[in-house]
Formats: sequence, C-alpha cells, structure tokens
Amino acid sequence: MNIILGIISVFITFSLTVLAEKIFKKEGLYAWISIATIIANIIICKSIDLLSFKVNLGNVLFASSFLATDIMNEKYGKDDSKKAIILAVFSQIVFLLSTQIALLYTPNDIDIANDAMKTLFSINLRVSISSIIMYLVSNMFDVYLYEKIKKKVTDKMWLRNNVSTIISNSLENYLFTALAFIGIFSFKEIIEIASTASILEIIIAAMDTPFLYLSKTLTKSQKKHII
Repeated sequence: MNIILGIISVFITFSLTVLAEKIFKKEGLYAWISIATIIANIIICKSIDLLSFKVNLGNVLFASSFLATDIMNEKYGKDDSKKAIILAVFSQIVFLLSTQIALLYTPNDIDIANDAMKTLFSINLRVSISSIIMYLVSNMFDVYLYEKIKKKVTDKMWLRNNVSTIISNSLENYLFTALAFIGIFSFKEIIEIASTASILEIIIAAMDTPFLYLSKTLTKSQKKHII
C-alpha cells in the first residue's frame, strides 16, 4: 500500500509543480518551493516501511523543490533559482519561529492540541534547523552544478537534471539525517534511512525528468499559441 501511495504522491506532486509554473510562472515556483519545504519538514517526522526499509516521509516534496529549481534554472536563469531558495529558507525560519513561540503559550483547560503540538514541534525544531542548513547547501549546490553541466552539455537536459539532482539529494540525505536524528535513532538506523532515501531519490530523480520536459513543452506550446 505504501508503494502505491508513493507512486501516486510522486505523480500528483510533480504535476502540481509543473502546474504552479504553468499558471503563475516563476512566482508559482517561488510559492511552491516554500510550501513544499514547510510541509516536508512537518511530515518528515513520520517514519514508514517501504519494502522492509525504514523511510521518512517528505522525500517527494523535497524532491519537488529540486524539480522546481531546475525548471526555474532552465526557463528563468540561475539567479531566480537562488532567489527561490533564499525565499524558501526565509519561509522555513518563519515557520520554525512561529511553531516554537506557539509552544510557549500556556494552554487552557479545554485545549486538546498542545501535547500533540509539543511532541511534533519539539522534534521538528531540530529537524527544521537541520533542514534549513542542508536545504540551503544542497539546493545552492544543485543550482551551481546544473548550470555548470548546462554550459558544457547544452543539448542534454535529462543529463543535467539527473546528475545535479542525484548528487545534491544524496549529499542532503546523509548530512541531514545525521544532523536531525543522531541520538534519536541508532547509527545503523540513520545510515539505513539515509541510504534508502538516497536510493529513493535516484528513482524519484529519474521520475521527475519527464515533468521537466513537460514544463518546457508547455512553454513552447504557449508561445506558438500566442504567435
């Protein structure tokens, strides 16, 4: 069941990423990247089994941010990609501060949410800080690597998309998992989670390539329609 849900999530998430750009242009990608990273930081606290491997949710949404920056890089340039990443980091900081301040309030006698929020957002504090650091590092590296490959191999969009995304995601997975979950999970579990996530990201990276081409195709179709 988890595999089926995962495949559905990939299709819906990547389709929405392309749709956001189609409707709202680069502003849609700015919004999508910020929304995706905030939601991913919440649901990543949930662990599931996938083919006997332990995996944290949020991988697909994080992967969609790489797709979004690749679309941004391809259609609008690396400066806009970097701006989108900085905006996403700012959004994560606002989310982090808001949730931590909310926990400081004393709940009244009819409150039913504080304990659940405390459990989730106490873990999420460390997860969010780790995520902000690694998101900034890995996505900036992705933009840099994508642009470098694009200059050297101009006619193979699939190559720059997959190579930059796979390397950047693998870097993020291992360092983020270590920062976020050391002391919570055992070293073996951390390596298992990071390795499984990296393998999963390679598969997801291959799956997001058609959506990158779809985004380019929609742009070309739109230009022909305007002409």
